[in-house]
Amino acid sequence: MAGAEGYLQKALEIAQRAAETQVGPIRVAAGLVVEALTTGKRFWVFGTGHSHVLAEELYGRAGGLADVRAVLEPGLMLHEGLQKSSLLERLPGLADVLLEINEIAAGDVVLIASNSGRNAVPVEFALGARKRGAQVIVLTSMAHSTATTSRAPGGQRLFETADVVIDNCGVPGDALIEVDGSPERTGATSTMVGAMLVQALTVEIVTRLTESGQTPNVLRSLNV
Repeated sequence: MAGAEGYLQKALEIAQRAAETQVGPIRVAAGLVVEALTTGKRFWVFGTGHSHVLAEELYGRAGGLADVRAVLEPGLMLHEGLQKSSLLERLPGLADVLLEINEIAAGDVVLIASNSGRNAVPVEFALGARKRGAQVIVLTSMAHSTATTSRAPGGQRLFETADVVIDNCGVPGDALIEVDGSPERTGATSTMVGAMLVQALTVEIVTRLTESGQTPNVLRSLNV
């Protein structure tokens, strides 16, 4: 099966695998966030490159939690240039600056998204957050990350820094489909499956807050 239909079938298979295998980690992660929010601590989200989209998926989203703090560093996103973003996310020491500016503290929870989990900034951001007493949730591709080496000075990959790992179940390199005549595969899944998983996390958090007798601070669409 080729073309769009082939991609949709294979992408849905990955999404189904993630849905079947990641409920446990999502529940654990939700418990950490609920504890932080109910004790006056903060829930942070962060990603570099295309993974910053998943931080934005949790931030300011209709149906999402208002109590989310996103670390959206422009140079690590894509609108200032792909080469700039790619080089900066490999830069040792940059994460310490971001942690200092954003004042991540003990008792906070940080979700960090990175498909490969190998670059210095997300790894050092996780290590620095844990050093400050925060707990770390990681959203990554275990197949990709375990098949590669770290670019962080300490040699850790992102999943090795985490309190909880949520696996997007994607393939190494992210792209799924081989097309005759194309030297590279096409059709990535990390964003679509990642968005599904963080939305599932949000629903679990809201459910637990209501079950404990609290009224969740959920955003309503401005267009309703």
